[in-house]
Amino acid sequence: MILKAKERGGGAQLARYLLSMRENDHVVLHEVRGFVSDDLLDAFRELDAIAAGTRCNNYMFSASLNPPGGADPTVEDFEKAADAVERKLGLEDQPRAIVFHEKDGRRHAHVVWSRIDAERMRAINISHYKLRLRDVSRELFREHGWEMPKGLLDWRERDPLRYTLQEWQQARRVGLNPKQIKTLFRDCWEHSDSAPAFTQALKERGFTLARGDRRGFVAVDFRGEVYAVARQAGVKTKEVAERLGDPESLPSVDEARKAIAAQMSERLKSFVRQSELEASRGQKALEFERSEMAGRHRQERQMLGEALEKRWIAETNARAARLPRGFSGVWKRITGGYAKIRAQNEREAWSALLRDRAERDKLVASQLDERRDLQREIRQQRERQQSDLLMLREDIARYQEMDMPERSSQHREKDREGRKRGRDRGRDFGFER
Repeated sequence: MILKAKERGGGAQLARYLLSMRENDHVVLHEVRGFVSDDLLDAFRELDAIAAGTRCNNYMFSASLNPPGGADPTVEDFEKAADAVERKLGLEDQPRAIVFHEKDGRRHAHVVWSRIDAERMRAINISHYKLRLRDVSRELFREHGWEMPKGLLDWRERDPLRYTLQEWQQARRVGLNPKQIKTLFRDCWEHSDSAPAFTQALKERGFTLARGDRRGFVAVDFRGEVYAVARQAGVKTKEVAERLGDPESLPSVDEARKAIAAQMSERLKSFVRQSELEASRGQKALEFERSEMAGRHRQERQMLGEALEKRWIAETNARAARLPRGFSGVWKRITGGYAKIRAQNEREAWSALLRDRAERDKLVASQLDERRDLQREIRQQRERQQSDLLMLREDIARYQEMDMPERSSQHREKDREGRKRGRDRGRDFGFER
């Protein structure tokens, strides 16, 4: 499992987030241990009150346990993973809560521990927890036989296209995947050896190279969104400056936006609106299907829960009926028969508990399979929509080129000569004859 964690405060806010159904298909409060209340919000308010007696602000340790795609670990697997984490970090016997979230056909768990030692009223120091969690994560991958991500085997092989919250929010505003945007910039950078080539590569994809206020070189898309070239291309600012030269020769962001606005025709804007409308309709249809599926799955789980509870009560009553009462019960206690019956009842109760948990896990696994099929369709539709948006950007760039004043024949001739020299160098691999 991929383990992510941090120390934090704000118990009430965290409880509301963990129980929120806004972005989740299902939310299950699985365990509340070591608190007076069984309610998560009240339990975390207890932590708030206890922490008020200390100087600790980040009095909780919150971790997310994320299995790899396609894996269906059981509830017991999640519990064992949580136990392994708390042993590694020295959080045994600390109050904790476990909440399961299901989203996009995947189930993951959030585990929250109290860092406050209530007897000594001191916060437990958790040093180097990221390194410790990495060790636990590796062990879990080996234990379950899952394919370990390269970044977990070697930190130097982590995904170079990782992005920040701000980049993700920006990508959402323009309707593109942040990883796709970074791939686009990186492709432009790797296939350009000069400022004009890089400018042209961006231009063909609907971006205008401009001068930023403090970030040096930026790119502006047809919506006016601004992207830092170094960050998006995954290179150092120094490398960008060496290749692209002095940014003062470029238009400012405001100038670039004005130029783009002047070049954008109403027809192109209508194309954008039409594409977004079609995408919205497709998303609404799939969102309705997702919502309907989530409601049906909740009903199935409720029906199973009621059936299991009914069976559990019947079996409990049957086991209780075995215990002798009155004089017979006293005699059985003397002869040891009562203890044997009680031991048998305890074994059967434990087996029934494991059986019921297995039935719940089986139902959840089958529902996750169904949800993954729908998520695959949702992902394919998003990829098609993003591909359409990228093509639209290229079309916009071509229309902008058509609307720009025609370049002089001298400039066109220089471009043709430059392209010819580039082809000649390519055939000779850059060496002189």
